Amino acid sequence: MSGEGGSRNRCDDRRDGDRGERGALVFRVASHLMSATDQHGMSAALEAVATHFDAAHAFVRFQHASVAGLDAEWPAGSPEQDLVTAGSEIRLPLVSSDNTIGVLVLVRANGREWMADEVRTLTDIAELMVLTHSRLDTDTQLRFIAAHDDLTGLCNRRALLQHLNARLAPGQPGPVAVLFLDLDRLKALNDFLGHAAGDNFIEKLALRLREHAGPGDMVARLGGDEFVIVPAFPLEREQAEIEARRITQLVREKVTVGEESVSRAVSVGVALGIPGRTAVADLLRHADQAVMVAKAAGGNGIAVFTDQMLARDALRAELETQLRGAISAGELRVHYQPEVELQTGRVVALEALVRWQHPERGLLTDPEFLEIAEATNLAGEIGRWVIRTAVGDFAGWRHAGLAERVQLRISVSPVQLVSLQFLATMRQALAEFGLSGRTLCVEIPERVISQDLARTRVTLDGLAALGIRVTVAAFGRGASSLAQLGCLDIDALKIDPAFVQRVGSGAEPSGVAAVKSIVAIADSHDLGVIAEGVDTSAARQRLLELGCRHGQGALFGAPLDCAGVPDLLTRGCVSVSQSRRG
Repeated sequence: MSGEGGSRNRCDDRRDGDRGERGALVFRVASHLMSATDQHGMSAALEAVATHFDAAHAFVRFQHASVAGLDAEWPAGSPEQDLVTAGSEIRLPLVSSDNTIGVLVLVRANGREWMADEVRTLTDIAELMVLTHSRLDTDTQLRFIAAHDDLTGLCNRRALLQHLNARLAPGQPGPVAVLFLDLDRLKALNDFLGHAAGDNFIEKLALRLREHAGPGDMVARLGGDEFVIVPAFPLEREQAEIEARRITQLVREKVTVGEESVSRAVSVGVALGIPGRTAVADLLRHADQAVMVAKAAGGNGIAVFTDQMLARDALRAELETQLRGAISAGELRVHYQPEVELQTGRVVALEALVRWQHPERGLLTDPEFLEIAEATNLAGEIGRWVIRTAVGDFAGWRHAGLAERVQLRISVSPVQLVSLQFLATMRQALAEFGLSGRTLCVEIPERVISQDLARTRVTLDGLAALGIRVTVAAFGRGASSLAQLGCLDIDALKIDPAFVQRVGSGAEPSGVAAVKSIVAIADSHDLGVIAEGVDTSAARQRLLELGCRHGQGALFGAPLDCAGVPDLLTRGCVSVSQSRRG
């Protein structure tokens, strides 16, 4: 009896020892898998399993190995077809949510059968491998989402910045070219076909860019209608321009959206960075500046960042810093440009123009700093200051009996127009200085109509309720339609000065045709029409012949400071008989 009992105890001890070893194995495998971030962790776990069970060969295969890259084999590098067929093989399916996602295979060279306890242990290990795959699969998906645009699947800004950080690291080959793409007039497509069609257009265009990109090229979407392409290989300026031309031709090809075949031109800004010298933020800003130059030239073109742009960039950065204190320092001024009857020279309106009396650079006009104001969220504050100052000045002239037949015009930026405070600012200024809304006219740029028609309509309705008139400025170069004009409460159109100057030169029939069209549009909508940029007598005379009755420009004098306006209003008109010849 004692011999049999001792034998049982030794068997029990051996089984306990085996269970302990297998438990230790599962713990080691779990440790490897918990820290696994790629194939390396899976390989370490598989080696531990194969060594423990004296396997001649082992491997793990996943059906979607490309997701997490977890396929592993032991010994490493031994092809699957070289399995030791003489041994005892075990195959365990890797199952997740009732779906087989892979297989764990071990082969023993000695032919010994697999024991039930061993199979249970391997089953536990297989479950750990499934959990690891699920974890890394989820991590991979989250990393993909974090680095890619949800509409197009292209890389997003975060991934672009990481890529450029690596490309611009010291010692990397250069120059590194950045091509900044900005689609022209995508908003018009959205308005015509709907936002779903616009999104479909963006998706198909993104697919085209990706399919025609070179190996290793970075293609990113920054949002809206902006894309960035970073070619994989270093490019000099001429090579980058050639690539930009290739891209523009590619973008212009038609895309089928529903039943429509549409295309869009594109403006491209090109900038080059030198690894170890150029910062990522600077390179992207340079490319962005270049594309703005391309768009300012009418779009559908390519601009390369230059040293001149670099100087403007440095000046812009300097002015941006100083502009923040310009209001509190009392450096802003309002000057007033007269609008006159072209036939008689009678002053009918004064347009308020903001100026900056810079302590070092002298008097700066609004184009030199208002763009900076809009980019730095200062446009609203400056706009409110201009409104209050101009209304106060004008009220003083009105109360003195100098401006009873004259209207005050105030230009507002797109940023101001969509501000929730804008209408309250206008209402408060009228009340503070005791003016009727009929004495004021707000000028809005044409582009805001096509950019945000719904919000523009709400604001214009609010201005109409105050009695304030509205003029659409720089009309003729934007994308507004006759239907959009018809649904807005506006009073006049101001012709873009580029057309007016062409009329004056007499060299470009396109200017005459454009003015004729705008005058016809104004007449058909019962709107007034004003010519901006009347600089010569020839332009004035031709505008009168084309049916335009009001205008403003250098021909009638430069904008006046506050002190010079009363004399102009007392005279009531400017001379048109002694004006400059065209």
